[in-house]
Formats: sequence, C-alpha cells, structure tokens
Amino acid sequence: MQTNLKREPQSVTAEGKSIAPLIDGVRVRYAVTLPDERGTVCEMYNPAWNFSDEPLVYVYQVTIRPGRVKGWAKHLEQDDRLFISQGTLRIALYDDRPDSPTYKMLNVIHLSELNRGLIHIPRGVFHAVQNIGHTDALFVNMPTKAYNHNDPDKYRLPLDNDIIPFRFDNLLGW
Repeated sequence: MQTNLKREPQSVTAEGKSIAPLIDGVRVRYAVTLPDERGTVCEMYNPAWNFSDEPLVYVYQVTIRPGRVKGWAKHLEQDDRLFISQGTLRIALYDDRPDSPTYKMLNVIHLSELNRGLIHIPRGVFHAVQNIGHTDALFVNMPTKAYNHNDPDKYRLPLDNDIIPFRFDNLLGW
C-alpha cells in the first residue's frame, strides 16, 4: 500500500445529504428542476414551504463572472435568501455573531444549475459567493428587507482578512 494514500472521510449520507453541521439559522432547501421537451421549470420560493417566517418584500438578480467573488458582506437588519439558478457557485459563510451557538463556524456550500437550491443566510453571518464554473453564474436574492439606497445595511470585509479563516485561492483541486 502506498504511504501517501489517504482514505476520504464520509461527507454525505446514502441519500446524498451533507453530514456537515450548518451555522445556526442557515438553511438550504434543494430545488427540483422539471424538464420536458419545451425546457425546464424550477420553483424558487413558495411561502407554503415555511422556509422563512418573513414575507417576500424585495427581489433582485445577481450575476458573477467566472472565477470572480462577491463578498465578504454581512447585514445587521436583514436576512438573505439566495436562490442559485445558473452556473456553479461556492458559497462561504462565517458566523460572526458572538451570542450564536455556532459562533466562528465556517460553512462552504456548493450549488449549481444541476443542484439548485434556496439558502437562508441570517443577519450577522458573513457571506461570499464565488463562481467556480466556466460561464457566468446567476442567483436571485429575496432579502427580508428592501434595500435602502440612502443607508445600506451592508458591512464588508476584504476577501483576504484576519477574521475569516477561508481563502478563495484553491480552484485546481488536490
């Protein structure tokens, strides 16, 4: 047996669900895309899912060019609800809430047009989204509060900082 051979630890259940714990308040609802001869349909959000107690008040779309990153950002007055629709995205989350049971926890979630999903990001959690695919990526945000152009609820850190233990530099794999 080779000495540099390393066995991979379990990362998902037999049903394909991640076994990694999520930051307190973070939720992911994977979506079903239904194809037919005309194309596809995929539901992004339905209040009947009880995914969020807050109403739908504001919606906008974001694109990210290949290799580019948007973030680190956090909000103090709103939660984000992102639906990943097109492309392949790596979503990094860092719990910066001192009173949270998952304070300083890091999550990295991958979603794409082959694995679409709605992700709930609570206020106080830093998040950054990177396009790790080869085409433009697209997501829709349905925050719990409309954007205030005069007084934005957005707080930023540089991508490379001393607070968040994550770097966006390893795209080539192992």
